Amino acid sequence: MSQIHALSDDQVGQELRKMTAFIKQEAAEKAREIEIKADEEFAIEKSKLVRQETDAIDAAYAKKFKQATMSQQITRSTLANKTRLRVLGARQELLDDIFTAAEKRLGEPTKDENKYEGVLKTLLLEGFEAMNEPELQVRAREKDYDVVRKAIDAAAKEYKDKTGKDVKATVDEKNSLPEGSAGGVIIVGGNGKIDIDNTFEARLALLKQSALPAMREALFGKNPNRKFYD
Repeated sequence: MSQIHALSDDQVGQELRKMTAFIKQEAAEKAREIEIKADEEFAIEKSKLVRQETDAIDAAYAKKFKQATMSQQITRSTLANKTRLRVLGARQELLDDIFTAAEKRLGEPTKDENKYEGVLKTLLLEGFEAMNEPELQVRAREKDYDVVRKAIDAAAKEYKDKTGKDVKATVDEKNSLPEGSAGGVIIVGGNGKIDIDNTFEARLALLKQSALPAMREALFGKNPNRKFYD
């Protein structure tokens, strides 16, 4: 039969110290595990927060950059349009000045009667050919009646030589051009229903329309944005 020996006080103390050391070691290891896990979770959460803040900063920067880019594009476009309008305005002003100067000099050919008669003959012949009628009326300034009659005779003769047709043109003294007119004539046919305005003012107006594109090109060069030409 086995015997149970009682532990001495030293043995009991020794066992208690062993148990205490074991418990302390277990507790330390557990605390270490908790600390490591807490550090890992902290690092993960920290990384997540940093990433979120970084993404937020990147998104805010991208938004501000886009806004700044759009604002810059709008500013550039506005400045370009203003510059373009100023250039176009300056060009138009120059063209207007040219035609204004031409208007002021419209009456100069009338000062030389021989030259004026030649101009009138050309204008009358053009009207005769366009009308192609045997009888026509010519309106002119009252002070031009004599030179106009000479020009009518010369134009009628040339018209006969070119077409083989006679034309009788008379000055319409009941409907003279205003004395403020620069000169030229109006050829009337079709029993007074059709007329060709070959006054100097009308010719200049036609010139504005027909010669303006060529003048723009001569003064300012070809328009790179223009795709179609007459």
